[in-house]
Amino acid sequence: MDREIRRLAYLIAAHAQWQSMSGVVGIPQGLALPEAARPPEGEASEDRTADVVATSARFSIDPPPADQMARVNADAASDARALATTASLDDLSSVIGDCQRCKLGKGRTRLVFGVGNPDARLMFVGEGPGRDEDLKGEPFVGRAGMLLTDIIEKGMRLKRSDVYICNVVKCRPPENRNPEPDEVETCSPFLRRQIALVQPEVIVALGKFAAQTLLGSTTPITKLRGNWSEYQGVPLMPTLHPAYLLRNPADKKLVWQDIKSVMTRLGMPT
Repeated sequence: MDREIRRLAYLIAAHAQWQSMSGVVGIPQGLALPEAARPPEGEASEDRTADVVATSARFSIDPPPADQMARVNADAASDARALATTASLDDLSSVIGDCQRCKLGKGRTRLVFGVGNPDARLMFVGEGPGRDEDLKGEPFVGRAGMLLTDIIEKGMRLKRSDVYICNVVKCRPPENRNPEPDEVETCSPFLRRQIALVQPEVIVALGKFAAQTLLGSTTPITKLRGNWSEYQGVPLMPTLHPAYLLRNPADKKLVWQDIKSVMTRLGMPT
């Protein structure tokens, strides 16, 4: 826990200094902190981590070139205007296009936008595409997707096509690694617009990244799950990711508790 707190303090200090010097909110795609500003790779020792935190306020970060910042800001402003005018999921998909806004675009096979009923009462939001999703271009079609389908069809007695399913990031992270902060930040406006267009009555956030992204929280999913929250006025239930359940089948009972609570919220028999 101490190691994680120190690492978080390091990242906050580095990001705050970068923002102060660049005048930009967030981390634009295509930019990264220089080597001196990055946390050490792997499992740092307690002494090394403490040294990094102690010196994090002293390194200097050169501001990005003016032309690069102008291009990034212009692209972001253009996206914001385009998103504001989207009236359907098809419009939104067109705005995203063959997205290369972050580094994930270069390594993907297919962009995975979302699937299901555009007027769904219930929306599932996951983390990001895996190998099967990347190949097919559809979310949750691998082993974890089969389990999610069982939850929807066998547990909730709905058709998969009745709900809407999407992910926080639309492109597969290499080797199924966790999405990185800049990737989540780049894709988040598209997720927000998806939710606004579908206008679900309930959102189920599947796993850590979906729940923390939508709630703006760093609370572990094990503490978030089972507790109702809200996302822009929409009731939100965080629960465990189906991929986690494949590794920990004993916890399926916890997810079923969460899903029954969702069904009750939607006025469905349990």
